Amino acid sequence: MSTTPVSPMRAQGVDTTMPVVLEARGLVKRFGALAATDDVSIQVVDGEIHGLIGPNGAGKSTLIHLLSGGLRPDSGHLLLDGTDITRLPAYRRVAAGLSRSFQITNTFRELSVMDNLLLAVQACAGSSFRFWQPRNAETALHDHARELARQCALDDALLAQPAGTLPHGEQRKLEFALTLASSPRILLLDEPMAGMGPDETRRLTELIDSMRGRFSMLLVEHDMQAVFRLADRVSVLVAGRIIASGTPDEIRANPAVIQAYLGDEGITPDAGGSHDS
Repeated sequence: MSTTPVSPMRAQGVDTTMPVVLEARGLVKRFGALAATDDVSIQVVDGEIHGLIGPNGAGKSTLIHLLSGGLRPDSGHLLLDGTDITRLPAYRRVAAGLSRSFQITNTFRELSVMDNLLLAVQACAGSSFRFWQPRNAETALHDHARELARQCALDDALLAQPAGTLPHGEQRKLEFALTLASSPRILLLDEPMAGMGPDETRRLTELIDSMRGRFSMLLVEHDMQAVFRLADRVSVLVAGRIIASGTPDEIRANPAVIQAYLGDEGITPDAGGSHDS
């Protein structure tokens, strides 16, 4: 009888008293001679925001694809709530509780905000709109869609507006709401601040912070101020390997991280600031 390998995370300062929601064990993905991820192990515990940072080309996008099901690893294991999901396709991972937001906003641009939300709610609820029944009769779905909009600070005045006409920051909030339709256990946030100005970044950071503890999040982001404000723990990926994991303060003060990455980003050990926990 086969057994899953022992977790390597206990040596990385992880609070093992908290339930582990998502765990990658020794993920390897090669493209020819290039090891895009090289024995990557990372763990996200219940309710935490776990930041993942690293320079361009470090393997962050590959790792997100491995976690979300867009790629299959050459070796290693991926567990969701202790169940091995390594071979599950992306849609079954969503059904199991793993959702992902994308670096490029992924909505139906010609449809209204409300229609985007209704489609997401319908798909996740398994509801079927019969052709002889007006969609407005689906009261519960409309209520759920409006609740998602409220949770993500989407104003009622925007619900009838085509999604593609929204300002960029509002489009990102809409996509965030779409990912919440599946009631995820864990949310993979792939560069949610990409393309945003300072005000939009601040508003989205506040939105993510307001949802702390409702579900676990793995936050992949280049905006270091946002990462260090939001993250309970941070892992640093360089050249396909995790070189450090720890609290934001530990990562800011880690000489290997400063040399490999943070120094190039202009982040000093006393820069930024983590949230109050």
